[in-house]
Amino acid sequence: MNVRLAKYLQLFTIILAMSCASCAQPKPKGILLAERITVGAERLDTLLPLLSGKLIGISTNHSGRIGTTHLVDSLLALNIKVAKIFSPEHGFRGDGDAGELIKNQVDAKTWLEVISLYGSKKKPLQSDLAGIDVMLFDMQDVGLRFYTYISTMHYVMEACAESEIPVIILDRPNPNGFFIDGPVLDTKFRSFVGMHPVPIVHGMTIGEYALMINGEGWLKKSVKCNLTVIRCLYYTHDSIYSPPIPPSPNLPNQKSILLYPSLGFFEGTEISIGRGTDFPFQVFGHPLLPKTSFAFTPESRPGASKNPPSLGKICNGLDLRDYSVDYFINSKRINLDWLLYAYSSFPNKDKFFNNYFNNLSGTDLLQKQIEQGLSADSIRKSWEEPIEQFKITRKKYLLYPDFNLPQ
Repeated sequence: MNVRLAKYLQLFTIILAMSCASCAQPKPKGILLAERITVGAERLDTLLPLLSGKLIGISTNHSGRIGTTHLVDSLLALNIKVAKIFSPEHGFRGDGDAGELIKNQVDAKTWLEVISLYGSKKKPLQSDLAGIDVMLFDMQDVGLRFYTYISTMHYVMEACAESEIPVIILDRPNPNGFFIDGPVLDTKFRSFVGMHPVPIVHGMTIGEYALMINGEGWLKKSVKCNLTVIRCLYYTHDSIYSPPIPPSPNLPNQKSILLYPSLGFFEGTEISIGRGTDFPFQVFGHPLLPKTSFAFTPESRPGASKNPPSLGKICNGLDLRDYSVDYFINSKRINLDWLLYAYSSFPNKDKFFNNYFNNLSGTDLLQKQIEQGLSADSIRKSWEEPIEQFKITRKKYLLYPDFNLPQ
């Protein structure tokens, strides 16, 4: 190790120690948590030699951190030359509403140019990449096909491949990485909330997923990206991981992330999933559902939900916050019962679904099955064969021991 790199590592050790000391928290009782996991961004002994003397682009957001220090701030402190930041849905600082178009800007803290990949374009232009020697990608994904960070990653990889710029993925654990479930996407329904023929819950880290995109030839014209994944240490797909920073404004805690695979479907219906409350993706309801012992009223909350469904209306529904983490660990499946209950209880069934539902589910079959009155078990049976085929593809790209296997 050269003297300059040793100096960088010594400085960063101090930064990391200071940031982590303030965020140490006791483990909640009754919750299975992984032992200390080292995320890719923390492996500076591996990362820094790949950046030495190069001009760096960074595709990241508020979740790209080492301890409590942002990756961008950390690299600048180590005198790494950062050219530009590329930001996904919700923006670089993570304060944009879901679906809100984000404009290019200059970051007030670093004065670096921030190129939005969730505004007028989803893919970096060749002019955006001019002069960049290597692209870093670091975001906390949640392991669902319709969570748009993997779509942003696809387009970053594609643009960099076309410009012959290497991409380094700084891997992070998948908080839903302990199971696979849901319908596999029919490519007729390909969109930014579902670009690849995978189940809704794919059971891969973002690094593994990038390898699959590359290896399966899913980039435009099957172009190949010069791809490096800096792996996590001490992670397996049996690890139960709670991200230290909310990955987006409406996934504020571990419970919401674990409920997201089941409640995400409701975004394609008239039903509210608690946007505009203190507990998004932890409840569901609607003014026309039967009255229960629980109700909530969505309100406008800029930075999370400026105009949530059923704004200002009392929504009758179910509170799912009492479900334990153990429930999700043991179930290892999407809960269709909540969706079927909401549909069966909704008085105007012609207006229950919107045009977004098929994009989220990745098929038009699920809506038809629900309208036909099929049971959850019957619906799930139609997923089995495509999931088994996907597992064969997935296995080729795994970087970590799989779930339900001896460690």
